[in-house]
Amino acid sequence: MKKVMTFIMGTGLAIGLAACGGGGNNNNEDGGETTSAGAEQIYAQNCSSCHGENLEGRNGPKLEDVGSRLSKDEILDRIENGGTGMPPKIISGDDADKVATWLSEKK
Repeated sequence: MKKVMTFIMGTGLAIGLAACGGGGNNNNEDGGETTSAGAEQIYAQNCSSCHGENLEGRNGPKLEDVGSRLSKDEILDRIENGGTGMPPKIISGDDADKVATWLSEKK
């Protein structure tokens, strides 16, 4: 029964996250942006439906203090490779790095 519930919840999360994506380039007109502003926008577009608009958690865990639990590299690894119900590569490349840096500062 536990395996069935895990499968159902994992499948529901994967379907929900598949609908979340749709990044894109978030640079402003002059080609630059602050890491924090860019990261917040990327997070809002790709992560907030599961982790909450204010990092409070929803279907995914809260991230309000994730930087006190995980390093930037550990956060980036989770974003890139998924795990514990989170599918890999919801965001990637520079976007993933920006979000990992921003989240690592949440203590």
